[in-house]
Amino acid sequence: MVALGFAAAIAVGTGLLMLPIAKVGPGGASLLEALFTATSSVCVTGLILVDTPVYWTAFGHVVILALIQIGGFGIMTFASVIGLAVIRRMSLRSRITAAAEVKSLGLVDVKGLVLGVVRISLVVEAVVAVLLTAQFMIGYGESFGRALWLGVFHSVSSFNNAGFALFSDSLMSYADDPFICLPIAAAIILGGLGFPVIMQLRKHLRSPLKWSMNTRLVVWGTVVLLLGGTVYITALEWNNPGTLGPMDWPAKILAGFFQSVQTRTAGFNSIDTAAMHSASWLGMDMLMFIGGGPAGTAGGVKVTTFAVLYFILLTEIRGDGAVNIFGKRLSRAVHRQAITVVLLSVAVVMAATVFLMLITDFDLDQLLFEVISAFATVGMSTGITSGLPPAGQLMLVFLMFVGRLGPITFASAIALRERPVLYELPKERPIIG
Repeated sequence: MVALGFAAAIAVGTGLLMLPIAKVGPGGASLLEALFTATSSVCVTGLILVDTPVYWTAFGHVVILALIQIGGFGIMTFASVIGLAVIRRMSLRSRITAAAEVKSLGLVDVKGLVLGVVRISLVVEAVVAVLLTAQFMIGYGESFGRALWLGVFHSVSSFNNAGFALFSDSLMSYADDPFICLPIAAAIILGGLGFPVIMQLRKHLRSPLKWSMNTRLVVWGTVVLLLGGTVYITALEWNNPGTLGPMDWPAKILAGFFQSVQTRTAGFNSIDTAAMHSASWLGMDMLMFIGGGPAGTAGGVKVTTFAVLYFILLTEIRGDGAVNIFGKRLSRAVHRQAITVVLLSVAVVMAATVFLMLITDFDLDQLLFEVISAFATVGMSTGITSGLPPAGQLMLVFLMFVGRLGPITFASAIALRERPVLYELPKERPIIG
């Protein structure tokens, strides 16, 4: 149901973007251009084949914005909101699919959870839109209407971790402006935490002892990855004349932090990604692959999955019998889910990278970056997206779709397919290492 819902939204978005009214100049967009843009929007990725502010009309921009918002809410969450508005209740099927999408642990208060998702999204987007509108008016002399549109579009795009911008250079013109970069970064971080974490922090922000294991893993994992990414990117790019080199040191730190935030699956860029060192790309590959928190607008295999694997590794090194995290024992079923999701994700990334290597002449580091960016729904690019052959661009469409739905639906399916075992087979140990 979730996959069909996303596919239907992409199909509708493709049809709308193919209309002549959506494209600047005579005629309409091609099927591939419209499909790629619609998929990137609904899957909140941000990869583009055409220059968003130049190629699409105001109507096209509105369609893209609507697709981003729907995709960020989640198709089933959005459908549930419509159902609540129309018939004032949710069917059992709607509650089950919405619960799977927002990672609810039960069906008792799915309605409240869904409405909470909507309220949080709209409040954060409204606050960020106001801050950006004010800066575009005061700092850059934009008219109120233009500033408001820029503020709304970029607030929705940032909170939903989409990475679409209304500037041809993304946000490179504002690399040293904290009043643009920091609100957008804050919205991206909040969206990347995941709605269950945001809701719990709203209730127990000052009582960390009441936080669930999921909230603690996401919060601490986010802090470590953001700081580690900032130090890594800033250090490697500090003297790079194509990125941070020409900036003063406060701007370098701001740009390094902003770029680290983007690797959490947002996709804006305030420096030229194509000009970065290959070592920076490799580090960003890992950050993009990990992604953000579950049941939010971020992609990747999720911070919790990575954290679970880390604690499993730590437990094996110590020789302990059980995996304990923050004073709680981790369920063995979660071990298997985390390992399965990561190994399948690695397999998808590797297969797609090999495919692109066979049909293009681009370097491995560029193709790997592009593949992980699509799969993790990040949207950052080394500038080769439009240069890929149609088969390669369709591969990215597939990766965006699978990356947005794969970890969510597959992990849920594993959890729901658990069945009691009535007997156990004898144990035997192969040689490891």
